[in-house]
Amino acid sequence: MARLLMKQIRGQLTWCSSSLRFRVASATSWNALVSTQIRELYLSRTIKHFSTSVESEKLCWEGSSYEILLKKLEAALKCHDVDEAWVSFSDFRKLHGFPEDSSLVHRLITELSYSSESYWLRKACSLVLLISKEKSGLLKGDVLTKLSLSLARSQLPNPATVILRLMLEKDMLPSMNILWLVFLHLVKTEIGTHLASNFLAQLCGEFVKLRANKGKHAELMKPDTMMFNLVLDACVRFKMAFKGQQIMELMAQTGVIGDAHSISIIAQIHEMNGQRDELKKYKVHVDRVLSKFVCHYRQYYDSLLSLHFKFNDIDAVAELVGHICRYKECVPIHKDKILEKIFLVPIGSHNLKDGLKMQIQPELLQKDTVLKVESRQELILFRNNGKLVFSYRALSKLIKEFKTAGRVSELSKLLLEIQKEHCSLRSSDLCSNVINACIRLGWLELAHDILDDMESSNDAIGVSTYISLLTAYFNRKMLREAKALLKQMRIATGTPMSLSDKMVVTESLSNMLENASSNSIGKTDLYHSLIQEVKDENEKRIPSMVFELNSSIYYFCKAKMIEDAMRTYRRMQEMNIQPTEETFANLVCGYSSMEMYRDITILWGDMKRSMEFGNLSISRDLYEYLLINFLKGGYFERVMEIIDYMKKHNMFTDKAMYKTEFLKLHKNLYKNLKSSEARTDAQRNRLRYVLAFRKWAEID
Repeated sequence: MARLLMKQIRGQLTWCSSSLRFRVASATSWNALVSTQIRELYLSRTIKHFSTSVESEKLCWEGSSYEILLKKLEAALKCHDVDEAWVSFSDFRKLHGFPEDSSLVHRLITELSYSSESYWLRKACSLVLLISKEKSGLLKGDVLTKLSLSLARSQLPNPATVILRLMLEKDMLPSMNILWLVFLHLVKTEIGTHLASNFLAQLCGEFVKLRANKGKHAELMKPDTMMFNLVLDACVRFKMAFKGQQIMELMAQTGVIGDAHSISIIAQIHEMNGQRDELKKYKVHVDRVLSKFVCHYRQYYDSLLSLHFKFNDIDAVAELVGHICRYKECVPIHKDKILEKIFLVPIGSHNLKDGLKMQIQPELLQKDTVLKVESRQELILFRNNGKLVFSYRALSKLIKEFKTAGRVSELSKLLLEIQKEHCSLRSSDLCSNVINACIRLGWLELAHDILDDMESSNDAIGVSTYISLLTAYFNRKMLREAKALLKQMRIATGTPMSLSDKMVVTESLSNMLENASSNSIGKTDLYHSLIQEVKDENEKRIPSMVFELNSSIYYFCKAKMIEDAMRTYRRMQEMNIQPTEETFANLVCGYSSMEMYRDITILWGDMKRSMEFGNLSISRDLYEYLLINFLKGGYFERVMEIIDYMKKHNMFTDKAMYKTEFLKLHKNLYKNLKSSEARTDAQRNRLRYVLAFRKWAEID
């Protein structure tokens, strides 16, 4: 059998030698060639399929190895045998390179894309990258689209983004509908959201460049509202406030129109960044939408109310609460054509000539949306009857803040208005519930003041409310207050009762009232919300002054008034007010917009000192923004320092993006310079960090 096999191999090689024009000079070279060809044939694994019969062996060996391997590859693909197809393709490429028939390569990539195993999906990605380097003409847009979608669906965001970036580079991007689906899967994870937002930024950059050059296909590359909404919503879910701010500004830069969902998501991003002035700019447009859109703007009012509390602006809180209570009176009944218009909302000051402006259409909702906005319901809730109502948490914050400010009369008026307009969960007896909760907390003076205000407004008060407060006075031996309340109760209810009579009644009802207090009053949701609010007050909170100063710094940086921004920053330090991440993010953005990279390195020193003392925590997105700016400025020691910080905190790094930025700006920097050839210590030191970055980013 072995002799027969050798004889067939020699005959086959003789035929191949004439077609390939081999020139055999000697018997020695011939034997070497025979040995090589035998080894190659064994590698191709064609022998394993031979039949034991001589007839089948003759049939298998008819034709060249080129044809045999191609037939094996076609057969494996036809049978959907991924393992065999990959082996056949690998063997073929080792011997002959890529097949001339590109459809085979496309079918192989597609077959791998349909696999549910991440191993084969990664193989497909590696194959595409190999083809892009060696024979990019084989790449086909629809094949890459299937692969990117499969990778994203299998939660392999890094390879999926690699394919998307390759498609962008080769001008093979699919339609926006397909990109929606890829993004929908990418943004399910935090790392996927980082990559999706970075790719979106890259896509916007290419679009802006094409638009500036008046490129024919610019509009085809323009991202749409849905794509921005998917990424912005993910930024909110993963608390990526700074990244969300950047994506918002990209939306304005590219001229994409924000819809009702966009405004709701943008409200949450402004809330996370403490940008109340920015959020207030949308109110005039949101207030005018038709009542059927109210459910979409619940989150907007929730975020705005939250910021009013953070800024400790009691007047603004009272105004907004009153507005929500009277919401239906303010909403237009008939459709106004002006509501269909596109409005411009400035980012930063209204007076900036070159400032960015967000385009919004408040009553626009995307058709066939793939986005499901799951907004937080913390302060304001929406009911099926079309009403916006205040949660127990909102009422608790309202009570605590007005109590702290000593503005009880205004609090009572607001509570009565909320009760009258049915804007709470248990609106019919809201004021009584508030009084009972205050009694349970020991806030007897506040409870009595609210009760007085209710009487003054001729609002009905149940006898049980008087008895609850009276019992609390007797339990605390506050007889003078109890006597005054008895007199008040006699006048209000028309029931004649003396102090001694009341003492008897109180004594006889004591146990019953105590049980009622513990079971029905003390365990109400409002009571528990008030307890939680008091606990939160005792915890370390950001002072309202910080939000105000950060707003000033943000305004100055957007106006490129960097000196004023730095004066405000120095003022914070003089006042012993600890700057927050938002403070530094605003300053870094301000310097970056003016390409003042050296000043960012100085600011980075302040940030490191704050972190060393435990006063500051920096998000992954701000680290990345610093890294990009140091790359632009050529500060490679700082670049590697940021990378080390990110490694230390196990933060994801988008190497492909940093690599692209480096090659765009510093492609040939110190490429052929050796350390021994450096002229100065500074150059030698810089060379060391450049080489370290090249190695880390896998550039060489």
